[in-house]
Amino acid sequence: MSYDVAALRSQFPALSTGIAYFDGPGGTQTPSAVGAAIASALTGPLSNRGRTSRSQRNADDAVTAFRSAYADLLGVPAGGVVYGRSATQLTYDFSRALAKQWQPGDEVVVSRLDHDCNVRPWVQAAEGAGATVRWIDFDPVTSEVDPASVEAAITDRTRLVAVTGASNLIGTRPPVRLIADRAHAVGALVYVDGVHLAAHALIDVPALGADLFVCSPYKLLGPHCGVLGADPSLLASLWPDKLLPATDDVPERFELGTLPYEIMAGATAAVDFLAALAPGASAGRRERLRASWEAIEVHETRLLALLESGIAALGGDAVVHSRAASRTPTLLVTLPGRRTWDAFEFLAARDVLAPAGSFYAYEPFRRLAVPDEYGLRLGLAPYTDENDIARAVDGLRDFLLTPG
Repeated sequence: MSYDVAALRSQFPALSTGIAYFDGPGGTQTPSAVGAAIASALTGPLSNRGRTSRSQRNADDAVTAFRSAYADLLGVPAGGVVYGRSATQLTYDFSRALAKQWQPGDEVVVSRLDHDCNVRPWVQAAEGAGATVRWIDFDPVTSEVDPASVEAAITDRTRLVAVTGASNLIGTRPPVRLIADRAHAVGALVYVDGVHLAAHALIDVPALGADLFVCSPYKLLGPHCGVLGADPSLLASLWPDKLLPATDDVPERFELGTLPYEIMAGATAAVDFLAALAPGASAGRRERLRASWEAIEVHETRLLALLESGIAALGGDAVVHSRAASRTPTLLVTLPGRRTWDAFEFLAARDVLAPAGSFYAYEPFRRLAVPDEYGLRLGLAPYTDENDIARAVDGLRDFLLTPG
């Protein structure tokens, strides 16, 4: 199944600027429907949650709809959907709640492949509890996770394993289910950073083996916020620090302060937009989302092949570090003898936005040991088209022809 990318693009005001956006891994552009949902909720009427007045009901309904939408997106019960300001904030909050149960001699496992939001909170929480930190490694040549390091890192003393669903730097999709099964065999919990993965695949949290799964709607056409999905019974066993009058109900006990109902409405609209993407889909929202992600995968896989072949034609002047057999349509490129920051600025002057950086992927960038301060990241999104690919490849070729 496929979709009409031209019709899709017409629903994104930002695309009318003529910019070819390859910065999706840092945040996608937003369709008009999402902006309209935010504006409608914000202008109300809107009050704090309740069921008495219309304004209270609007707020309450925004929360209920948000939980329902992300339950469908992640394959978890609506009562297991937690709103957060960002994935980083949620991870910090949950690391502190979980660390209350740790003690010296316990072990926490993190990954060299992860964005720092799924590393530093756990490292810092472990240090505070006196727990030991162990590492899962990956091969910088193949971009694959080292199975031996998984076996070595997870022991009978492991309390939690934190791993990415897909690297935001090089796209590698590690064997999360294998890692989760190993962790569960010793009684450990599994926390998955699914921020990058959820932008390219329909998530089934139980099937993935995740106990706690976090993602960011702004990476999949929505507004800036974070979402955590889990089994409500697991959430009920965790007690975060909170205000005394705040509810003890799950999942509300994890949502500190008044919720931004308008952002939740926009995040819900993003899920509904994605669910309507595949032509002819008419089942329930979860099944419509499945059809949409199948169509997105077909589209992005075809464009990724075009991008990779175009970069390969540049020869040794461009090196692609995204090499795993299972990965997202995200490429990290370096240019031997040239600064990728200069390439970023050159492309940006031609309205091709492919940022240079390490993208908070502190550990994997160090592990790659590339001979540049930054890497050039090109990430595809559902609205990317063939013209975007051609402009990026042509821009890289022209940059390499300029004096160094």
